[in-house]
Amino acid sequence: MNRRRTPRSASAEDLLSTLQHLTARARQEVQLHQARVELAQALQRDMLPATLPSFPGLRTAARYAPARDGLDIGGDWYDGFLLPDGALGLAIGDVQGHDVEAAAFMGQIRIAMRAIASSTSDPGEVMGRTNDLIMSMNSTLFATCSFLWLDPRSRELRSARAGHVASVWATADGHSGVTADAGGLPLGIEPHQHYPVARRDLDVTGSFVLLTDGVIEGPSLTIDDGLDRIRRLVSSHATADAEDLADQVLKAAALTGHEDDAAVLVLRHDAAAGPA
Repeated sequence: MNRRRTPRSASAEDLLSTLQHLTARARQEVQLHQARVELAQALQRDMLPATLPSFPGLRTAARYAPARDGLDIGGDWYDGFLLPDGALGLAIGDVQGHDVEAAAFMGQIRIAMRAIASSTSDPGEVMGRTNDLIMSMNSTLFATCSFLWLDPRSRELRSARAGHVASVWATADGHSGVTADAGGLPLGIEPHQHYPVARRDLDVTGSFVLLTDGVIEGPSLTIDDGLDRIRRLVSSHATADAEDLADQVLKAAALTGHEDDAAVLVLRHDAAAGPA
C-alpha cells in the first residue's frame, strides 16, 4: 500500500529556537502589560488624596481596594476638600474601563470637579459644568459620580448624582436607609445635562456612606441586596469611628464575589450644635 510521506520533522534545534522565540515574545508582552498596570496604579495612587479634611463633630475616612484579580487597575476614586466658602466637598466615582486611560481620565474629572466646586455651592451646577468640560475633551470614556456639599456649621448637606449608585445612611436613634435621590446621566454621555440637587440636614448623630458598585454588586449579589446589606452594617455601626466603619464596609465588599475595584467614603457626623 502506498503511504503518504509525512513532512520532515523539525529538528530539536528548530523546536528549541521556536520555543525560545515564543518565550521571549511572551515575556515581553507580560512585561509590557505589567508596566501599564504599574503606571495606572501609580497614577491612581498619586491622584487619590493622602488625607481628608475634618471639622469638630465631623470626621471623614476613605478606603480603596483594586480589582481582585490583580491584573487591572480601575477608575474608582474618592475625594474630599475644603471649599472657599468654608464648606466641605466630597466626591466619589467610577470611570468606565480598567487601564491607564481610565486612571488618567479619573484624574481629569477629579481636578475639574475641584476647580468648578471652588466657584459654586450648587452640586448640580458642579456636576453639569464638569460634564460639559468632559464632553469638550472628546473622550470615549464616561464616569458615574456623586458630589456632596456640606456646611460644617449648620450640617446642611446638598448632593447631586450622575448615574452613580445610591448612598447609605444611619443615625444613632436607630433609623437608616438608602438615598432615593433623583440623578442624571453619567458624566461624558450627553452635553448640557441637568442634575437635580437633594438637600438634607444631618441634625442627628450618625454616618453617611458613599460607595462604588464594587462594594455592593457581584456575581453572588444584586445591587439592591448589596445596598441593603451595607445599610444594615452601617446601622449597626452608626456611631463607630469613621476609620473603623470604612474598614468594615470595605471588608463587606469581599462577600460580593466581585472582581471589580471598590471605593468607600465615610462621613461620620455628630448632631449640629445648638445656637450659642
